[in-house]
Amino acid sequence: MKRPSAIPGLRHVALNVRDLESCERFYTDLLGMRVEWRPDPDNVYLTGGTDNLALHRAAPGAMPGPAQRLDHIGFVLNEIGEVDAWYAFLKSNHVPIVKQPRTHRDGARSFYCRDPDGNTVQMIYHPPLAGK
Repeated sequence: MKRPSAIPGLRHVALNVRDLESCERFYTDLLGMRVEWRPDPDNVYLTGGTDNLALHRAAPGAMPGPAQRLDHIGFVLNEIGEVDAWYAFLKSNHVPIVKQPRTHRDGARSFYCRDPDGNTVQMIYHPPLAGK
């Protein structure tokens, strides 16, 4: 069987979070996403650019295991200088930083932080994704 047409990209991620309200504020107030749809008090769908992020309230008492499958999610930046600007902005808003900005061997530049629920978020400039 022949493979169907090319996939245009990964545009949707869904996270189970314990503190839905704090996570929503992080992704909207700090990262600039907007609420697309709130079907009920336990679910919210956010959009930004061409991306969609679903936040689902985790069951009461739910805790991630010692080895979480999701390593991180990443937000692509258009210019290399935006990495340091985002780093300074998020740090000034007391967002926990996991790894400071660094330039990778392939010319990408990124840093890692954590959302209010402890999920690792990468802010990355990657030349092929930025059309450079």
